[in-house]
Amino acid sequence: MKKMKDQRQAGFLMAKIRQVGGRISERILKKHDVEINSAQGRIMFALWQKDGVSINELAKKTQLKKSTLTSMLDRLEKMGYIRRQRSKKDRRKILIKRTEKDRTMEKKYVEVSEEMTRLFYKGFSKSEIDRFEKDLERILNNLTEFEANANLMKDGHRPQP
Repeated sequence: MKKMKDQRQAGFLMAKIRQVGGRISERILKKHDVEINSAQGRIMFALWQKDGVSINELAKKTQLKKSTLTSMLDRLEKMGYIRRQRSKKDRRKILIKRTEKDRTMEKKYVEVSEEMTRLFYKGFSKSEIDRFEKDLERILNNLTEFEANANLMKDGHRPQP
């Protein structure tokens, strides 16, 4: 029987990195007078890539559940960083749009992101960074595929081979 000390540590290390990184990120956000937290920053980052997206699309991009995302969007809207707007093409669809206040804050958030990136990759070469990020994408794809198949099984469908 295998013991825990013989197990790979990727999940444990990623959880620790997220914990420590989150604390440092919050400190740097405060230093730059950015009033949103890192979780809200993930939503804003997705909107900076593409403005005017549906909640469904935003949920996929951020990997947040719709219920979590909706409450975070409520807070961001109250703070003046986003607004909800009905789609002109499909009146049933609500689009999440950026505001002028957000456009001003984006510059500060970019500075925070660059500072965090320097911390993450201190001592790494460009090729090491490229390889590491490719490996992280593979892990994310593995987990996303597993989750999708588990949801299919739960709904009575067979998983994809």
